[in-house]
Amino acid sequence: QGNLVESGGGLVQAGGSLRLSCAASGRIVTYPMGWFRQAPGKEREFVAAISWRTRGTSYADSVKGRFTISRDIAKNTLYLQMNNLKPEDTAVYYCAASSSRSPEYVSRNSADNWGRGTQVTVSS
Repeated sequence: QGNLVESGGGLVQAGGSLRLSCAASGRIVTYPMGWFRQAPGKEREFVAAISWRTRGTSYADSVKGRFTISRDIAKNTLYLQMNNLKPEDTAVYYCAASSSRSPEYVSRNSADNWGRGTQVTVSS
């Protein structure tokens, strides 16, 4: 497994948008990948995942319809487009990958390669 480096976080007002990027290496983008987040005092939670096989996507109920996950294999990059941000979205966002291609969607338990995170703060 190679390195994962997140970028694109920042401070925005409610209703604003951000696009997070995860630069990967070692062909990690061809494995199950996804985004997770962790707010102070809370457990790290699932946000979105993309299938390595079909490019199908999976989202947490709290972000469905507002966030979009995608990947660019040629650029070895995973993205998370976040629209209509809410104060509840405030957290450190982590990019993650699994070294196994089964199951096809990464989960908190299956992920074995994590980035260091990027802070997203949404003001009200």
